[in-house]
Amino acid sequence: MQRFALIGFGAIAEEIARCLEASGELEALVGVLVRSAPPADRPFAFVRDIEALLALGPQTVVECAGHDAMRQYAPAVLAHGTDLVCSSVGVLADPAFEAELARHPARVRIPSGAVAGIDGLLAARSAGLRHVTYTSVKPPAAWQGTAGESRVSAQRCVIFEGSAREAALQYPKNANVGATVALAGLGLERTLVRLVSDPQASGPLGVIEAEGDFGRLRFEILAYASPRNPKTSLLTAHSVLSALRDGLCFDFAASAPRLTG
Repeated sequence: MQRFALIGFGAIAEEIARCLEASGELEALVGVLVRSAPPADRPFAFVRDIEALLALGPQTVVECAGHDAMRQYAPAVLAHGTDLVCSSVGVLADPAFEAELARHPARVRIPSGAVAGIDGLLAARSAGLRHVTYTSVKPPAAWQGTAGESRVSAQRCVIFEGSAREAALQYPKNANVGATVALAGLGLERTLVRLVSDPQASGPLGVIEAEGDFGRLRFEILAYASPRNPKTSLLTAHSVLSALRDGLCFDFAASAPRLTG
């Protein structure tokens, strides 16, 4: 595995480190950027600024600390000429931030995250893809503190329906999967996102539906939360590991996302 560094050490990063330790690959992790006091007794460096992290010589930096961290650190990583794996994909819906990242030659790479079927969307894009819808179904409690909180009722209801860009800007804490689907397929403007509150939902259910000249596809996934953080899917950390090990991700490009590896 290539040498890499992490931005943040929350649920995603801890699961990555745990898996690497179990597989005997922990030496690939050269360091972690944290804002608060670092955990003790870890066999890799903890640093407090992006310059120190880049000085450790990672071939790739992985962001797993949220939208604010992407805004703060991604430009410096890319300007350094280092590729960046982005977990907080929803932040890429901001046109100004997108333009800022596009000025740098290094790549922003997007893992599949908490969803399946991204490879199918990437293939369908050049096979006559015409319509893509992503539906996110969550229990009412999941929408507390969001723009749709007032629309939640005792019955199943749609609290938002619009473009993936609108969803990412209005619901930043629930936007990463929808943005990933959009960037792998028809883009942020042409991908429909539907956010649903359902009291019968047993967990966060994501459904991708697409059609075009190639035919039709549908992927459905109930992604359980990380035991360390109920707001983060356990699958997200493992998608990052797949990106690092096998190149199972795609490059961020507003007009033509593609598989890399």
